[in-house]
Amino acid sequence: MYQKDNILWPSGQEPDPAFCGEDDRLAVLAAHGTDALQDDAELREIADFAARLCGTPAATVTVVEREEQLFLARTGLKESSTPSSTSFCAHAMLGTEPLVVEDATKDARFADFEVVTGTMGLRFYAGFPLVSSEGAPLGALCVIDTEPRPGGLTELQREGMEVLAKSVMRRMSQMRLGQSALAAVERREDDLRDMIDSVPGIAWMGDSEGNFRYVNARWEETTGLDAPKRTEDWKAAIHPEDWERSVAKFNETVAAGKLFEDEWRIRMADGSYRWVQSRAVPVAREGRSTRWFGTVIDIDTTHRLSESRDLLASELSHRIKNIFAVVSGLIALRSRGKPEVKEFTEDLNAAIRALGTAHDYVRPDDGRGADRLKGLLEDLLAPYEGAKGERVHISGDDVDIGARAATPLALIFHELATNAAKYGALSNADGKVEIEIKLPCGEADEVCVFWRESSKCEDERESSEGEGFGSRMLRMAIEGQLGGRFTRAFSDDGLDVEIAFPLKSLGR
Repeated sequence: MYQKDNILWPSGQEPDPAFCGEDDRLAVLAAHGTDALQDDAELREIADFAARLCGTPAATVTVVEREEQLFLARTGLKESSTPSSTSFCAHAMLGTEPLVVEDATKDARFADFEVVTGTMGLRFYAGFPLVSSEGAPLGALCVIDTEPRPGGLTELQREGMEVLAKSVMRRMSQMRLGQSALAAVERREDDLRDMIDSVPGIAWMGDSEGNFRYVNARWEETTGLDAPKRTEDWKAAIHPEDWERSVAKFNETVAAGKLFEDEWRIRMADGSYRWVQSRAVPVAREGRSTRWFGTVIDIDTTHRLSESRDLLASELSHRIKNIFAVVSGLIALRSRGKPEVKEFTEDLNAAIRALGTAHDYVRPDDGRGADRLKGLLEDLLAPYEGAKGERVHISGDDVDIGARAATPLALIFHELATNAAKYGALSNADGKVEIEIKLPCGEADEVCVFWRESSKCEDERESSEGEGFGSRMLRMAIEGQLGGRFTRAFSDDGLDVEIAFPLKSLGR
């Protein structure tokens, strides 16, 4: 690509020998877009003024090609080109100074040229080299006359012609820069198109009217269909059960100018269907209408794996729920006819039923939901309250929670309660758990939950020096799922846990 900082070759310096070879020189000449400069208005003005400045009947802006010299602009001549073999300009462009021939009939180099001996009758010639920025000789700006001119040009004419020659090179370099820029844009567009065609997903560009301006090659490879031109053209590629819902959602988001995201099944070229994730974003720039850029990415393997995992989780959850029922039934069966254990049996069955209720919060699909954090905590900790309900105390503020937050919250506090029942405050008769909810705390957009256990028993839980499965699960739920943080501190009296959640992660 053309990137010269200085577009003019220094005056009085001979052309660079590296660009004087014919092939190299012509390659540089072609880069200037001489075809587009033929009869250029600006160059014609320069040629006209050169003739008036020097008092000659003719002037040309000449570039020397392989077989002929081409007049990009001319005044006083009918011909648009002449053979390069009899070109004065081919000599002029190689010099360090302008070539001035006062009488061509007396110059051995040119006396036999047809333009001298023929009807044209050239006698006087003054040519000023046109040299590219890298030093390639291209041609000359010249004035010619049919009368000899002893003494050649005046000093003013000579200086004027040098200025005009520089103007010619600036115009030619301007065209070269434009051609180079256009070529660079075309190369970048070709590279970008090749890159987009090579990506594993479908990519497209459209407008707010539902017209698709570009769809990459992956569309045809995937679906075997012609690229869509309008929104309705997608219908042939989308599963019939997904089409109405997805297209309605797409039209709604386009009308609103919002981000579009959806999952649907795409019909493959072989007739099978695969799950994909479709995403589109609007891009609005000043002075231009909004354009939409979208992708369609295959997520079939991930989607089906997720479905399998959800099915397995639901089955496991169902079986665990059944275990609670079986255990409760066995207790009732074994205690039948034993009045001395009736009170104990009733308490134990109540605890098991409460555990079943708490388990509903961690079920993946059809579990229970809770609108408020206190309500969730009360349900989860009901199995550990004891006969008088004095072992667990919940105080402080309350906060709304959404369906998505209920499951990780249930996991967190179920884990804390289970550990307390195994090793901590709830594992003996005197232990207690105080839970305080504080809103706001720390950062203005956070809610804190303080879990404080008081117990005289020997707590055998893992210390902060090591992190077992329970701690990893807490960290995953608190930090990974809810974007919060927590700290634990063991003391002689028990355990203090502080948990902080961003309010937005709770779905408020």
